[in-house]
Amino acid sequence: MIMKEYISTESRGASEVASLFSEDAEAVIAPGDCLATLRTLPNGVAKLIITSPPYNIGKVYERATKLGEYLKSINPIIDELVRVLADDGSLCWQVGNYVEDGEVFPLDIFYYPFFKEHGFKLRNRIVWHFEHGLHASKRFSGRYETLLWFTKSDDYTFNLDPVRVPSKYPGKTHFKGEKRGQASGNPLGKNPSDIWRIIAQEWEQELWNIPNVKANHPEKTIHPCQFPIELVERCVFALTNERDWVLDPFSGVGSALLAALRNKRRAFGCEKELEYVEIARQRIGDLNTGKLRYRQLGKPVHQPTGREKVAQMPLEWRNLETKA
Repeated sequence: MIMKEYISTESRGASEVASLFSEDAEAVIAPGDCLATLRTLPNGVAKLIITSPPYNIGKVYERATKLGEYLKSINPIIDELVRVLADDGSLCWQVGNYVEDGEVFPLDIFYYPFFKEHGFKLRNRIVWHFEHGLHASKRFSGRYETLLWFTKSDDYTFNLDPVRVPSKYPGKTHFKGEKRGQASGNPLGKNPSDIWRIIAQEWEQELWNIPNVKANHPEKTIHPCQFPIELVERCVFALTNERDWVLDPFSGVGSALLAALRNKRRAFGCEKELEYVEIARQRIGDLNTGKLRYRQLGKPVHQPTGREKVAQMPLEWRNLETKA
């Protein structure tokens, strides 16, 4: 399969997780306010900033804040992220929709002007589709979130080969010109689209199937809206090189940090909830000892068969269908 050679699963040794930034560190998790922490970092240190900022979407760890107030309060943090991002670096900002009184506010639309004001250039608006989540009753159930990929300049790191996916028609050839009859694709696969999704049809199965972290996900912790490690890994492979710094200013239980460390990058996180800091440290320790619970990159998403009880129509529904 494509990309297996790029994935490092070897133990990295039980190096300690530092609490303060150091160029010699491999992993840092700074407890406390992220704005205060970011102000201590050197200019241009991070090749990739990737995060999912907290917002009041019914989670116990978030303080109820009106949308306008929230955006105003987060602006100083964005100022610092601009400063600490390398000139050839990328910023990936992953958000969902905020829903209030049944009305949907797409947060990526509200964030976009903030980053444009700071000179960032949008390279992709990536839609991450997943199949499970809360069920709505007066609108269609939400099954996607958005990742905004910005760069600081036109000279940025982008490694396509490590993230290619299998071609649907690898035998396709040029139909005219000097290369007529020769293979027209790339032997490593095709460029993935900006829709990162689950495709059920076997003949169309993509390598990158990324389910969200729910109760039966092997990476699940107590965090209410946890990053799947593999979602971050695609960004790590494409937008950084080995030994680059990956920064998550709202690192939670450390999924983005683990995606970096698994693949020979250095990782820096900020987190105010001490319980999450301890879980992140434990997960990094589990990575070092080979005990990390992790959904392997490229693993097919389970598709139920007719033999499974949960995939069968309940008998009482069949009776209703017969009466109709």
